[in-house]
Amino acid sequence: MSDAGSFVDATLQAEGDPYRAAAAQERLGSDLRFYGASVGAVRGTIRDAGRRYPGLTHDDITALSSELWAVPVFERRLAAVVLLQSNVRVLDNSDLSRIEGFVRSARLRELVDPLAVDVVGPLVERLDAPGRARADGVLNRWAGDGDPWLRRAYLLTKRRLEQHL
Repeated sequence: MSDAGSFVDATLQAEGDPYRAAAAQERLGSDLRFYGASVGAVRGTIRDAGRRYPGLTHDDITALSSELWAVPVFERRLAAVVLLQSNVRVLDNSDLSRIEGFVRSARLRELVDPLAVDVVGPLVERLDAPGRARADGVLNRWAGDGDPWLRRAYLLTKRRLEQHL
């Protein structure tokens, strides 16, 4: 595991609470594990990781997001979303395939919705014309996919794009 990944995971575990973890497990009904860290703690951990590891490149950010997502723990996956939200300015349309994989495996509104609204939407909004055309092709494929979570991500992204015209 990378130094940044180890820092994030250790901090999230330290911020965890078994009662909060059990409540989240019951509320969300997911097969993910839960540390019981609050959303604020997740956001703060990503902010602190950015300060501790300044100058993360596009490749560092995408690799760290994948590293965090790889372990089926809700707070780690939420941290990956927050990391992408915080660094959306460095993402490009080539990152849509990674995000698609995250959406397919998320199966929770609490993860899918911010990926669509706060990552994919802003990413697509700032693309130049050729990049936007490629991204629109990916999004149109999502619209017709059999995965209901991918279709949800498409609808939320399109709604965001229409609101920001």
